[in-house]
Amino acid sequence: MINGKKIIALCTSRVYDVLVYGFIKKLNETLQKENAHLLIFAINSDIYWDESAVCAETYVYDIMPYNELDCILIMDEKIKSHTVSDRIIKRAKSENVPVIVVDGDYEGTVKIGFDFEAGFEAIARHVIEDHHARRPHMMAGFKGNPFSIQREEVFKKILADNNIPFDESMISYGEFWADPTREATKEILKRDVLPDAIICANDIMAINVSAVLQDNGYRVPEDVMVSGFDGFEEVFYVSPKIATSSCDTTLLAEESGRLALKLASGEPAGDIHITPKLIPNESCGCKSAMSSLSGYLANFNNNFYRHQDDTRILYNVSSNMETSEDIPAMASCIHNIKTNNSLTVVDNYIFDFDKNYFMTDINHERTPDFHIIYDADYADKHSSELLSVPKEVFHDTTVNTEVSVLSGNFRERILSLMESGYPLLFNSLDYMNKPFGFNCYYYREFVITNYSKSTIVTNGISNGIGGFVNLQCQKNLIKKMDDMYKHDSLTGLFNRVGFQNAYDTMKELPENQGKPVTVIMSDLDGLKLINDSFGHAFGDKSIVAVADALKRACPPEALCARYGGDELFAVVFGKCNPDEIIRKIEAYLNLYNQGTTLPYATTSSSGAFTGILGPDFEFKKALKLADDNMYIAKNRKRTGIIS
Repeated sequence: MINGKKIIALCTSRVYDVLVYGFIKKLNETLQKENAHLLIFAINSDIYWDESAVCAETYVYDIMPYNELDCILIMDEKIKSHTVSDRIIKRAKSENVPVIVVDGDYEGTVKIGFDFEAGFEAIARHVIEDHHARRPHMMAGFKGNPFSIQREEVFKKILADNNIPFDESMISYGEFWADPTREATKEILKRDVLPDAIICANDIMAINVSAVLQDNGYRVPEDVMVSGFDGFEEVFYVSPKIATSSCDTTLLAEESGRLALKLASGEPAGDIHITPKLIPNESCGCKSAMSSLSGYLANFNNNFYRHQDDTRILYNVSSNMETSEDIPAMASCIHNIKTNNSLTVVDNYIFDFDKNYFMTDINHERTPDFHIIYDADYADKHSSELLSVPKEVFHDTTVNTEVSVLSGNFRERILSLMESGYPLLFNSLDYMNKPFGFNCYYYREFVITNYSKSTIVTNGISNGIGGFVNLQCQKNLIKKMDDMYKHDSLTGLFNRVGFQNAYDTMKELPENQGKPVTVIMSDLDGLKLINDSFGHAFGDKSIVAVADALKRACPPEALCARYGGDELFAVVFGKCNPDEIIRKIEAYLNLYNQGTTLPYATTSSSGAFTGILGPDFEFKKALKLADDNMYIAKNRKRTGIIS
């Protein structure tokens, strides 16, 4: 409960599905009457009971604010993964949050759903008993799947009740989907005697069985009757219309809302079973029937072709994000008419380009640091901060250690969005099957095409951010390799190749022509004696100290290089005071010696030469003259200093 209002979470899949959308709309309406908020946590694909699948988008269920929820609704048959549902239930139990499972059966939860067994039995009996099918065939789902097994047993029971002998050839497996069903139907058509009815375990299979039969010259229902189950909207928009048993999601949503409010108030509640409604239709030989959900499909169709363009638009958004120069530019590319009413939250660790978040596992052992990088309502107020959001509203520099959609510096923003009266929809952001944040959609009206659009927006933003991170990591790696190629590994100064490239560029700049150019040589005193007396490791330390002193003493734009050994020099374009630079080198080394416990003092001798950059300027000659002056300085040093 937050601010005195109950918070109900719905875990589901494919919110753009007409039946799921209808469920959400009615559920929200029921909860709003009691001033309760609905939060939707959704994946955008069915897992189809493949428990071995590692599906990153299910991360959205891990970032629910369990400790603030009053009840959780799980649409188990929509998510289609016992592993995922078990994970949600286990976490809910740890926070004492009551769980309602829609169309599923889990210990310690309240169950609500359709009596699938009774609903399937009604349509199967209608075909066999009312239409007198004597050679019925069943198109089942997955072999061994609980839902399929249940319907297979019902089929066998009805056959026995009607004295029709059963054998295994009377069942085919369409795996609840189109392509396997079409292949299975083609195999049936190879038989010498065709069934007079094909009873399907769901509507998708029934639609495809009917299509294959008609494509091969058979009439439905005259030659072969076909029936489905579920009551999908599509069964009313094919020819012939498919006979089915309808699972009225409006009734289910209303009952689910009441049940959730009851449990959220601490009241006891039992399981609820709703019997699907038998809908005889053209495919079994009955009169034509239509659905009460036709308005949803009409709305969807009115916008369908416009939303075909969305894929291309979001592709362009992703491409622009991937090729952005920096993080603020990438975040600003999210803004588009298609991303209205959405905000994006990501783990700040993905922007550590020294370690590719998506190519390593170490990042996923630490707590994510969630930050908001985009909010459509504030898109015109983006700052130039590291994370492109209005600093005064969202951004802070703290590390967010809580992991939920109601944590961190975006909590107040999301709480304010909940007051609209419409549900908030959350999708996980993932790339290369690794989650890294979430998108929140705050639609301020119920339009099914918005819910449909959320899927490609999530995919587009996921790919855009993931591609951007990968490209930045590649650029970072290339830069490191380039630095290794151009810089001395011991001192970090330019090596010969790096210096020559940089010098060739600087000497050609018009603003440097006719201006002074100064070469400063700085040579470590007594390198051979240090190496012989204390070892080369100590000699390297002293070389590094002199190199650091040279770089710090010179102007920032100076080109500092090590040609090898203790040959260190700098080139300064423009006016400078070489004597002052040499004094600074000595001063830095004095400070270094005061702060070290080395058994000797690190000193250097320096010399300089200044000429005018032009056609007659010879760098090698200038370097030689600076080197000569350096040796003059070295020879003038007092005795007692290592030389």
